Amino acid sequence: MEWDAEVDVIVVGAGGGGAITALTVAQEGLDVALFEKTDFLLGNTAASAGMIPACGTRFQKDLQIADSIDIMTNDILKKNHFESNAKQVQALASISGPLVEWMNDDLKIEMSVVTEFKYPGHSSFRMHAPPSRSGLELMKKLKKRILEHENIYLLLNSTFNELITDGEKVLGIKVKTPDGEQCIKGRAVVIATNGFGGNKEMVNQYIPEIADALYFGYEANEGEGIQAGIKIGAMTSSLTAYQGHAAVNEQTGLLVTWGTIMMGGFYINLQGQRFANEAQGYSEFAKEVLKQEGQKGYIVYDQNIHNKLLSIEDYKQINEMEAYKKANTIKELAQLIQVNPNTLSNTMDTYLNQTEGVADIFGRNSFGEKLRAPYYAIKVSPALFHTQGGLSINTNAQVINTEGEEIPNLYAVGGSAVGVSGNHAYGYMSGNGLLAALGFGRIAGLNIISNLVANKEEVIND
Repeated sequence: MEWDAEVDVIVVGAGGGGAITALTVAQEGLDVALFEKTDFLLGNTAASAGMIPACGTRFQKDLQIADSIDIMTNDILKKNHFESNAKQVQALASISGPLVEWMNDDLKIEMSVVTEFKYPGHSSFRMHAPPSRSGLELMKKLKKRILEHENIYLLLNSTFNELITDGEKVLGIKVKTPDGEQCIKGRAVVIATNGFGGNKEMVNQYIPEIADALYFGYEANEGEGIQAGIKIGAMTSSLTAYQGHAAVNEQTGLLVTWGTIMMGGFYINLQGQRFANEAQGYSEFAKEVLKQEGQKGYIVYDQNIHNKLLSIEDYKQINEMEAYKKANTIKELAQLIQVNPNTLSNTMDTYLNQTEGVADIFGRNSFGEKLRAPYYAIKVSPALFHTQGGLSINTNAQVINTEGEEIPNLYAVGGSAVGVSGNHAYGYMSGNGLLAALGFGRIAGLNIISNLVANKEEVIND
């Protein structure tokens, strides 16, 4: 075959996972061709809160936060009912601390521990994020590092078409660039094209329960990486898993942080009633909202919670646009959001009478501080944010074929690969998406280095 170009490493997809992989291998002197389908370096990472779960970091130790690989591994497995591969979960927990510290120290992306609240399932304060608590800031910093690196060749508007093999190992890819279709040879190929949330046909096929919800992920996530892997015999896992989100404010196009709930707020339907356990997690709660009349709802919280959330960039923007309703009494709030005042008053009274640590009728046993006037309500909708199943990989992020064997030279990270959320929406724990993208991106990069740099030195010595 005639090749148009040859590099050490090909990375397809320049979201968080692809960016971390490219930066990891480039740091060791390997040449990287980084292909991005769109005009921008964004991906689902940019739409996230930029929070990466990590254990045993010096940032935690400085705050005397106790955490460990075993604790984090168990938290993830417990949340997904032990449906995901325990060795993969442990591999991600193991790399998480070094990853965050490397990003802070080498990539100069300032990271700190989020201590305002714990997301459902996390037993420790372990979310690490940039100052704005924004995935967009994270991607801007990653883009800056990529553009600065002389070993990374970034090509935008380049659509990945297929993997090229010799029947056994992957040799390169076919990609449609602004200059036409090209065949690029690489000693390692990393698929980082994310999942299939933007592919309505695949969503209907694998996760029909969320197909009617708003899609709030990156529109370019159409599953081509997964499909390309399948074509050469790759195995897939957990395609029924996904990250839902119950709190998209359509008025602003922003996610409403679940901190509103974890600090003590609650979720009502359009009739002013609670209907499920909000604290179970925003992913599985999205499905509960879809069962309600009107398929939307409101989060009710108070001034104290509002003030504490102003450090989070998305919520800061919501505040600037005043996308919520505010009132001094619950009945006034009910009138503003057009629900029955008596119904909402009864809902509030019942909620305030719950005892911390004792489960209510929906199973919620953590209620935060008692809500006090003035009260807030913001209208929210359920959404599909990110698919969590994909190509089967091992703990080195190497793609596995249907015979259970590694496909030589092929890696997958992030939404293109199976995540650690099990097989259902309930298995998603906050941060699982970024953990799998950036964590396996780092793991893939380090594994490629150990293979290619050693081989390169042998060739030079010979």
